[in-house]
Amino acid sequence: MMKKLSIIAITLFTAAVIISCSDVKRQPGSVYMPDMANSRAYETYADHSNLTEAGIFYNNKPVAGTMARGEELPFHLTKDAPGDTTNYTAAKLVKNPIDSLSAAEFKETERLYLINCGVCHGAKLNGNGPLYKDGNGPYAAKPATLVGDAKYEAMPEGQMFYSVAYGKNMMGSYASQLNRKQRWQVIKYIKLKQAASKASAAPAMAAAPAKDSTAKK
Repeated sequence: MMKKLSIIAITLFTAAVIISCSDVKRQPGSVYMPDMANSRAYETYADHSNLTEAGIFYNNKPVAGTMARGEELPFHLTKDAPGDTTNYTAAKLVKNPIDSLSAAEFKETERLYLINCGVCHGAKLNGNGPLYKDGNGPYAAKPATLVGDAKYEAMPEGQMFYSVAYGKNMMGSYASQLNRKQRWQVIKYIKLKQAASKASAAPAMAAAPAKDSTAKK
C-alpha cells in the first residue's frame, strides 16, 4: 500500500512540474518605478524639447554648487545673465593656478588645443583654422587671432577661462570637452605661445637699422 502511494505521489509531482514548465510567462509583470532600472539616455547636444513638452524638467547642466568627482581647480564665478558682464569683468582678477607646463604637459596640452581650438583659431594660433581657411572655409567670420593681436595677448587668463568655460560671442562653451584643469592648461599654452612670439620678434626689431633722421628728403 505504501509503495503504491509513493508511486502515485511521484507521478503527481512529475505531472505538476511538467505542467508548470509548459506555462512559461512570455510577458513580464508590472515594473515599479521603471526609470530607476532603465534610465533615459540622452546625447549632450541632442534636442530635448520633447521632454519639456512632456512636462519633464531637463536642462543638461550640472546641479548648481556641485562638482564632478575628480574635478580640480574650481572656478568661483558663475555665468553672467544675458546683458550682464559683472562676472566676466571680475574674471580679469582670477589668476591661473597653472604657473608652468612640463615638456610632457606642454605636448599633451598642445594636442588638446589642436583638437578643441585649432579648428577655429588655427594650429599657429593665427585665427586661420580649417573653418575659416583664408576666408574660403565654411565659417565666414575670422576667429580671434590669439598670437599677433594685442587685444588677446593682453587679455587676462581668468577672462580667457571664463570665455572657454561659458562661451563668449560666437564661441560656445567647452566645459563638456575640457575639464577645469585642462582649460587652465590650454590657456597657459596660449600665453606661452604669445610670449614665445614676442621673444622671437624682439631680436628682429633690435637688428633693424635705425632711420637716419638727418637724411635729406
